[in-house]
Amino acid sequence: MRPNVYKFGELIQDVTTHPATRCTVEGHAQLYKASLEKETRDMFTKASGPGGERVSRYLTLIESADDMLGNSRMKRAAFNLTGTCTGGRCVGWNSINAMWATTFDMDAELGTDYHGQLRDWLEAKQREDITLCGALTDAKGDRGLAACEQPDPDSSLHLVKRRDDGIVVRGAKVMIAGAAAANELFVLPGTRYTEKERDYAVSFVIPRDAEGITVVEARHPSDTREMEEGFDIPVKTGGITQGYIFFEDVFVPKRRVFMCGEHGYTVKGVLNFIAPYRSAIGGCVAGQGDVMMGAAALVARANGLSERAFSDRLVQMAINNETTFAVGIGAAYLGKKHPSGVWFPDTLVANVNKVHVATLPYETKRLAQDIAGGIAETGCMPSYRDFADERLGRLIKKYLRARSGAETRMRAARLVEWLTLGAGVPGCMHGGGSPDGARMMIRSGLDFERLVAMAARLAEIDEKVGEPSRKK
Repeated sequence: MRPNVYKFGELIQDVTTHPATRCTVEGHAQLYKASLEKETRDMFTKASGPGGERVSRYLTLIESADDMLGNSRMKRAAFNLTGTCTGGRCVGWNSINAMWATTFDMDAELGTDYHGQLRDWLEAKQREDITLCGALTDAKGDRGLAACEQPDPDSSLHLVKRRDDGIVVRGAKVMIAGAAAANELFVLPGTRYTEKERDYAVSFVIPRDAEGITVVEARHPSDTREMEEGFDIPVKTGGITQGYIFFEDVFVPKRRVFMCGEHGYTVKGVLNFIAPYRSAIGGCVAGQGDVMMGAAALVARANGLSERAFSDRLVQMAINNETTFAVGIGAAYLGKKHPSGVWFPDTLVANVNKVHVATLPYETKRLAQDIAGGIAETGCMPSYRDFADERLGRLIKKYLRARSGAETRMRAARLVEWLTLGAGVPGCMHGGGSPDGARMMIRSGLDFERLVAMAARLAEIDEKVGEPSRKK
């Protein structure tokens, strides 16, 4: 692919070998490997299409609650394999399903042909088995102003020109995971737009290296660790990158456009994205919680302590993991099928899961640090380079040795550090939207009139007790 990914002002010529990006490529490679191996193939692929051929689950439609369960199990297994979030693949998968339903509704109600174009693109990309990254979040500018009121119209990605053969867009998608390892980017609106903002109502898919696209990788607090060679991070299993994607008058062919000005359908697209994402993210954080439990127990043993001394904390970690996983599965099975054929989990329960995801994993991380001790949490352990140094390494190895050898202890502690402080941390708080946004969705879905009437019936109250009018 055309090099267009930057970090620290440097153009990365090969994302598969550069220390800033190779970890996320290795993580995605683990997913491809799992889709080919007999033991995990059924978890990472799904029979799809008229011929029943197996394709990556990340490029399939969610057609039932069982599909949602399969996806959550796959995402949990992906964390177990890589130790971290595999970023864009999940968002890309949700983007396909969200726009599958949205384009179906647009075609039925407006007479467009977006759904057919999306179907044709998807069938081709299933055969190619691409890695797809999803991109929702705009830069937004001043949060107190609408997109059409911003001093800079590019604050949200928008249409700048219509052509017979496609469209030209300009703007940015920010805080996007996994772009460095992606073949293509699936862009969709990240919020509701009005009639005045119809030029911001655009959705399309584009190769990541298309002309006019630039990716700038974000700095992460663990960059000093990630740029080192050695065992400071698990570079052979996975990693995550976050970045900003800039669109500078990018041409999108007509066949790859799935929304162009239909502002009334932007909120549908967002809601169609939220439900499956917030349901399945419970599997993601449960998967990393599994790894944190194992890493914490491993460090305890290496330090010379039995995990039995920490059983109450390990049990609580398990409770946290299974809570987010189970609530997500509950949302899946309380859902329903859209006329387009895709399955959407229950919105209320999916948003409840998002609130749990924004809290419970942080408690799990705290407990992992508590069990591991200062060697994993304080950041005071020497680097791999010093550990391997001919003169200094002798002293470090001498004094790092405990029940286990120095290298074993250091590797285990580094894993806990990476999972709880470094790039192994997924976007629990704001990934898939903020917890406050989820709470707003929960509040809007609560029928207090029904609940009050139920309580009044049980209390044998005949008097009408209405909601007091708001004071001016």
